[in-house]
Amino acid sequence: MDDYLEQILHLIEAKGYARAVDISKGLGISQASVTNMLRRLDSEGLVKHEKYRGTVLTEEGHRIARAIMERHETLTRFLRFFQIQEDTIYRDVEGMEHHISRPTLAVIRAIADTLEANPAFLAEARRRIEQQAGTAPQ
Repeated sequence: MDDYLEQILHLIEAKGYARAVDISKGLGISQASVTNMLRRLDSEGLVKHEKYRGTVLTEEGHRIARAIMERHETLTRFLRFFQIQEDTIYRDVEGMEHHISRPTLAVIRAIADTLEANPAFLAEARRRIEQQAGTAPQ
């Protein structure tokens, strides 16, 4: 459900609308699966879906989608500090973002903010990671 809401918000921000075919392409799943989920999201009050017309987020759906995107962006930003390959970051974030608690995310956000504000601290963290791993992070 999170992936659908996030994809709908991405599409609306990029194109001004979200159609089932675009959601399907973005998530790499069948249009029939998307249609079924859109019906479910509509019944739960998270989207307004009209067949052949498109989908918009309700206020609650938008709030949830925005929180999902912020969670994704925070985790991605944090991992990028350590020069991890983008495809690895993508896979890891896709797994972590669905299971991370709000308190843990707040800790990661605070650490990311600290790393950004303190380049010497970031350099020391990178040095320690390389030292522990014996090589640069992959």
